Amino acid sequence: MTANAAPDRMTVEIWADIVCPWCYIGKRRFEAALASFPQRDRVDIVWRSFELAPHAPARAEGSLEERLASKYGVTREEAAAMNARVTEVAAGEGLHYRLDIARSGNTFNAHRLIHFAGTQGLQDAAQERLMRGYFTEGLDLSDADALVAAVAEVGVDPDGAKAVLESDTHAADVRADEQRAAMFGIRGVPFAVLDEAFGVSGAQSPEVFLSALQQAWAAGHPLATVSGAADGDFCEGPECAVPTAEPKPADD
Repeated sequence: MTANAAPDRMTVEIWADIVCPWCYIGKRRFEAALASFPQRDRVDIVWRSFELAPHAPARAEGSLEERLASKYGVTREEAAAMNARVTEVAAGEGLHYRLDIARSGNTFNAHRLIHFAGTQGLQDAAQERLMRGYFTEGLDLSDADALVAAVAEVGVDPDGAKAVLESDTHAADVRADEQRAAMFGIRGVPFAVLDEAFGVSGAQSPEVFLSALQQAWAAGHPLATVSGAADGDFCEGPECAVPTAEPKPADD
C-alpha cells in the first residue's frame, strides 16, 4: 500500500489518533506551514490510522485525569497539571480543549469512518470534525449514532457511514495503516511522512514542518538544466573572474 505521488505532486501521510491531544495541535501547525508553502496546491494529504490504545474498551472508565495518573504513576494533581499544560498549548493554536468532559474509548470505529470519508473526498474534514468533537464537545466515541451524526455534518453520507459501523468495512484499511506505520518504525503520533522519504515526528512548529515540505519538494522535483546550451558566464565562490575580451584580428 504505497502512496507515491504523481510527478508534479507530493504526498504527505500523517499518522494520528483521534484522542491524541498533540495530534490535533500538530494538525494546526502543519496547516499553518502548508499555507506558507508555494506548492501547497500540489500537496496531497493522507490521514493514516494509529491507535494509541488498540485494546481499550469501547468507553474508558473514569476521568481523563484518573487515567493519566494511573498510566504515568503520578498524582491526580500532577495529571491535572499535565492537562492544563496541553490545554494552554492548544489554545495558542486556536483550539479550545475541554479535557474535563473528554470521554475516551476505543478509536477503531472512528478511524474506519475517516477511511469511509476518504472515499468521498472528505477525509480531512472528517478527521477535523471527530477531533473537534472529542477535544471540545465531549463526543462519545462509543456512540455509533453520535459518530455518524458528526461526520454527516461535514458532508459524509450518513447511511453509508452507518452501514460501515454495522459491518467490518474499512477494518482492513485501518490495520494496513498500522502495519505501514510499523514498517516506517513509527511508535508514536503525530508522525508525518513526506513522499516516503522524509519523516517528521511530533507536533513540530510550523517552521519545522515548512522546512520539511521544502526539502521533500526539492528532493522529489530537482531542477533540470536546459540541455543543448553552452555554459554562460557565472561566478563561483567569493572571487569572480572576468573573462578577457577576445583579441581583435590584426589589421592588414
